[in-house]
Amino acid sequence: MSEHLTVEFRESVLWLTFNRPEILNAVSGEMMTTLASSLEGSAVREDVRVVVITGTGAGFSAGADMETLQLAPQYPIETMDGANRVIRAVVGCPKPVLAAVNGIAAGVACSAALAADIIVAAESASFLLPFSKVGLMTDGGASLTVAASIGRTRAMRMALLAEPLSAQEALDCGLITHVAPDASFPDLVTRLARRLAAGPAIAQTGIKKAINAATLGDLEAALDREHSGQRALFTTADFTEGVAAFLGGRKPEFRGD
Repeated sequence: MSEHLTVEFRESVLWLTFNRPEILNAVSGEMMTTLASSLEGSAVREDVRVVVITGTGAGFSAGADMETLQLAPQYPIETMDGANRVIRAVVGCPKPVLAAVNGIAAGVACSAALAADIIVAAESASFLLPFSKVGLMTDGGASLTVAASIGRTRAMRMALLAEPLSAQEALDCGLITHVAPDASFPDLVTRLARRLAAGPAIAQTGIKKAINAATLGDLEAALDREHSGQRALFTTADFTEGVAAFLGGRKPEFRGD
């Protein structure tokens, strides 16, 4: 288990909380593997009716830990593999999965949040696919889930230009389901989790399977495309430059190699 992911069970709800607030809950491969294991375990627990994924402190998660990305090729691949396992577990879980986005959701963490069934954001939250800023492509299924939610052109803008969407913008374009003022955000998350937990579990499973089959039927193909493309990009000079520029607080100088 990861020390940076808190797992709590209360009133039929399994709460999975990123707990690394000092770096905006940036995730490691270990954190994503633990999250995936918890999600997979919830699928067969009769006492769990709903799963909530959220973050501690000011952010949901800033995405992959950039310090580890520069260490060796296996680290980013480990994080990506863990993220893909999380996406599969979220979509495949027979229980409703609610993402409670309390702050910025970026990178693989944004991908994980957008795979959830209900996505609730605090008013101050934002959604960002910053991969292109470090010479990478979207992963975690975002190439499919984002386009399925908001359409090809908006997905292209969000991914190619790495432009953040505010919580209200994300709601307006159909990327998320709810927005609440920061002060009332926790209450809304709790109310929705309890409402889902009290709902008809068998019907909820059927609804989730049917809608995901209709909209995310190509998820495995998308994850495979992203995985092979990202592995190639991890070996490029542009990726090395992108990470170095990010950590150095400067603008990258990409050369296309």
